Amino acid sequence: MLHELKAKGKSIRAIAKETGLSRNTVRKYLRANGIPQRKPHPKRGSKLDPYKDTIQQMINSGIFNCEVIYERIKEEGYTGGRTILRDYVRPFRPPKQIPAVRRYETNPGQQTQVDWGEYTYIDEETGEVRKLYIFVMVLGYSRAIYVEFTNRCNVHTFICCLIHGFEYFGGVTDIVLTDRMKTVILGVDENNRPIWNATFKDFAATLGFVPRVCRARRPQTKGKVESGIGFVKDNFLPGRRFTDYGDLNRQAIEWCDRKNKRIHGTTGERPIDRLKEENLKPLPAPDKYQRFMEEVRKVHKDGLLSFGGVRYGVPWQYSGKEVVVRERNGKIEILYEGKVIATHEKRYRSRGVVFLKDQYKGLKEAEGMIYPKPIAIKVSSLEVEKRSLGVYQSLLEVDRI
Repeated sequence: MLHELKAKGKSIRAIAKETGLSRNTVRKYLRANGIPQRKPHPKRGSKLDPYKDTIQQMINSGIFNCEVIYERIKEEGYTGGRTILRDYVRPFRPPKQIPAVRRYETNPGQQTQVDWGEYTYIDEETGEVRKLYIFVMVLGYSRAIYVEFTNRCNVHTFICCLIHGFEYFGGVTDIVLTDRMKTVILGVDENNRPIWNATFKDFAATLGFVPRVCRARRPQTKGKVESGIGFVKDNFLPGRRFTDYGDLNRQAIEWCDRKNKRIHGTTGERPIDRLKEENLKPLPAPDKYQRFMEEVRKVHKDGLLSFGGVRYGVPWQYSGKEVVVRERNGKIEILYEGKVIATHEKRYRSRGVVFLKDQYKGLKEAEGMIYPKPIAIKVSSLEVEKRSLGVYQSLLEVDRI
């Protein structure tokens, strides 16, 4: 283009003005035969050059950690930075590898996997962000799933959820595989064997299953329930509306019923059909494991006790006493010395108070005291016993002896 403008008789000044190029640039291109080539500049040496042999030796030994390499060449006198080192090592670094694992399939009735998750939600009434715990239970063979939401995840709640899950499935597996949670194990002994939580160990013996925990830092050991937690969070919870976690649990059961009738992506069969092949061991009679669903509470002086974040009332006469609380068929039963003293509908909203009908009947008359205070008695006259003088004479004779 510049040569064509020059051939039309235009000056270098005019060409520079028309093209926006400097006059020196126009002259350079007009003098050149074709497009001038950039002269290669000699490469400057890098501070890394004297140490590349050391770096290469470490790379060949499988060392790609630039911090380790940096410390090594720094000892040899390297004064450069880490960025140039990382840029040099990057092309030699192998892609990240995920270690291959063998897929583990369980036999019918062999194993149940359980785990906890957490979920936050917004209380529409108060605008507060609150938290619930998600209990997920998956049968290893059939992939049948059970989900329950709670406001606690202690050992009592964990056992209750396990019982509800086994009742939902209709029986017990040989093994229950869990995470290394404190509600299950307290630690390990000198032989690296689990030290079981005594209550959970007793419960396992009562129901007849063998407790197992996954390997430390290997959550994929219980991969079926791990994916189950994500399945609940991704498929059940988004956009879910509920009044309390009792309502949420009712919706969760309906959701489990539907999902257990779908074709499972891994097995290619419906979990509900494979559940029939599990041949689960029957649960023992309820009176055998009822004690694991009971908790001891102390009644406050106002006749209320706290259970599951809710305060329930009992007759005021039991203030200060220890009672047993249990949940049965959606009701809260409170017992004292084996006798039911109060029954309430279970409430799911924390910080609520549920009074008992006639809870404080007779309290005012008794001035809040269970037993009457000791009092003096006024009589019309005092009767003094009259004795003969002979009695006193005999007492004096005994004193002389």
